[in-house]
Amino acid sequence: MAGDGAESDLAEIAARRLQGQRLIGEPFSSALEAIRSFGAVQAQDYGAAKWALGQRSVGATDAELDRLFDQGAILRTHVMRPTWHFVLPEDVGWLLELTGPKVLAGLNGRHRQLELDADVLALSQAAFGAALAGGRHLTRTELGGVLRAAGIAADGPRLHHLILTAELERLIVSGPRRGRQFTYALLEERVPPTSRMERTDAIVELARRYFLSHGPAQLHDFVWWSGLTATDARAGVALAGDALQRQMAGSREHWRDARVGPAPDASSVAHLLPNFDEYTVAYRDRAALVDPHRPFDPAFFSFGSVISNVVTIAGRVQGRWRRTAARRGVRVEVDLLSRVEAAAEASIAEAGRRLERFLERPVEVALGG
Repeated sequence: MAGDGAESDLAEIAARRLQGQRLIGEPFSSALEAIRSFGAVQAQDYGAAKWALGQRSVGATDAELDRLFDQGAILRTHVMRPTWHFVLPEDVGWLLELTGPKVLAGLNGRHRQLELDADVLALSQAAFGAALAGGRHLTRTELGGVLRAAGIAADGPRLHHLILTAELERLIVSGPRRGRQFTYALLEERVPPTSRMERTDAIVELARRYFLSHGPAQLHDFVWWSGLTATDARAGVALAGDALQRQMAGSREHWRDARVGPAPDASSVAHLLPNFDEYTVAYRDRAALVDPHRPFDPAFFSFGSVISNVVTIAGRVQGRWRRTAARRGVRVEVDLLSRVEAAAEASIAEAGRRLERFLERPVEVALGG
């Protein structure tokens, strides 16, 4: 039946995506390798983004990722879309040069509403540059004080957009944390000099990284994730050449890593995916995430969608989870859309043990639903 064929296609896509994202099979050797392979990892939820890396990397821990971030081996900045991503110092320059102008252009209307004209933007960036020069690291609140001292109004939305613009203009980037607060630093002081990448080469590189790590995916998935135009996206796929293989699912054209073999068996593998995990957020078409044999109610999930903390089995969303403090460590409360088999329950428990190793604290999984 056509319906059965479509479901088989989606199940295979889910399994291959788990493999490409290293959620099954051979993990990345380190969190840095994971970020390098992906190109960028969505990270507005800092703790969630660390766990996303932890699930894909050998031996990565929450504390280790904090150290890498504070050292500047991992950066967090706005790139590709108007949201934060983890990127590597070696990639931040060309990624911002490629994708920053389009994001900035999309902010023009909001800047007019906030009365942020070219003069205000230039004055704010000059003030940031002077305040951060010499290796200084300032928090968002402190940068607001810098602006007010320079005579620039810096209430909530204006401050957000002035900092965002300075990130997209490659002036500032994440600095080390100060306690639980994030700081900003001058990008040129935080990032070693790197060679400039020609625009066409950058488009090809971003397309190659996306489809190798996220495939099978459609062209419009890449457009959504990267922020590039459809014309640029098509050019990137075409110029990537033999690195990518075309795969059809019904009438829908997908692209994936040409080197991988048959789709793996992921039927009994569960994951506790965090908010904005690349497995859920990096696609415009999220049909492969939904299990057609189980009821799906968007109201059941935070944000009303699968980009929240979700439980997956075989790459299909089966429920939600939340983490709370417990007397001896952490409690993970799991609510399922419907009952699952004993093997799936055991796999969810194993996912909890992976979280325990990452946090280096006891984790208790409480299964409901």
